[in-house]
Amino acid sequence: MRADADLMVWIHGPQMETLQWAFREIRRARLIRALIPSWSAAGVHRDAEFNRSHVPGFLRGEEPRDWLCVYPFVRSYEWYLLPPEERGRMLAQHGRQGAAFRSVVANTVSSFGLGDYEWILPLESNELIDLVDMMRDLRNTDARRHVREEVPFYTGRRITTAELVEVLQ
Repeated sequence: MRADADLMVWIHGPQMETLQWAFREIRRARLIRALIPSWSAAGVHRDAEFNRSHVPGFLRGEEPRDWLCVYPFVRSYEWYLLPPEERGRMLAQHGRQGAAFRSVVANTVSSFGLGDYEWILPLESNELIDLVDMMRDLRNTDARRHVREEVPFYTGRRITTAELVEVLQ
């Protein structure tokens, strides 16, 4: 759903080496070979700062949803200097507000040192409008004041391999 991207590939697994190899194999596929990657990112699951139960949906065994929105995220410089209690309060508020969107599955992964971002946020839902509504609603939290960067956004519909041929022709 962006002019600079024809296809979004989201893969996950237990070993980064395996994922890198899979990405190379995908890039070598005859149908995909001519495409030019516009963005890529890598992340790993780490325990959430204040909520150990915040685990990516793909690790909880959630079924893939029809729509995927992925974006990188960087906190403000001041965020990490705030007292832990204040950060915890803001993240709890953010979490409560996000939890109201039960149809949206969060798959947040840490990417500190793996690229230019601190976090990668893949969000899934069967309804595109739920992703839009949640993203808009979360703008109204105190934690929002501590966002330094959260672009680019990539959003797309999950398709089958058979549909891929149609999409790319």
